[in-house]
Amino acid sequence: MKTLFLLRHAKSSWDDPSLGDHDRPLNARGEKAASLVGGHLARHHAHIDLVLCSTAVRAVETRKRVMTAMGAPYPPVEHERGLYLCGARTLLERLRDVPDKVTGVMLVAHNPDLHELANALAGSGDHNLRHDLADKFPTGACAVLVFETLHWAELELGAGRLADFVQPRKLS
Repeated sequence: MKTLFLLRHAKSSWDDPSLGDHDRPLNARGEKAASLVGGHLARHHAHIDLVLCSTAVRAVETRKRVMTAMGAPYPPVEHERGLYLCGARTLLERLRDVPDKVTGVMLVAHNPDLHELANALAGSGDHNLRHDLADKFPTGACAVLVFETLHWAELELGAGRLADFVQPRKLS
């Protein structure tokens, strides 16, 4: 069984117009949201063996805050420029290359890519969670999908069970 955590970067700052999109940091709301999501994942005993993270500043900062809130031990992290606004198909192909020894992987990336990928992979799960996911994938949200396969290379569209859809605004 494999577990996939699809984490959208938290709310970013638009305060400095001189910064390019890739270089925008989190704003205060985003910092808080990332910590809340990490705390939720820790309380629900999320097991993550590997993190694949976009190199965009807001994605890196989200990942750091989530991991800090989850606590040690920290999984290995691979920062990849190719995960930045690359399309859902590219994200899926990258996930299919994850080593099979990894049982839980977190992918930190961007919309619309994550929203499209999560909806395409989620073939079952709680009706309310699936409805929320179909509606939108807000900043800082994390979709948790479980697959019966033993091999990441065998990830198929519709094969995932949406086990959780963590939204910062629903956390206290």
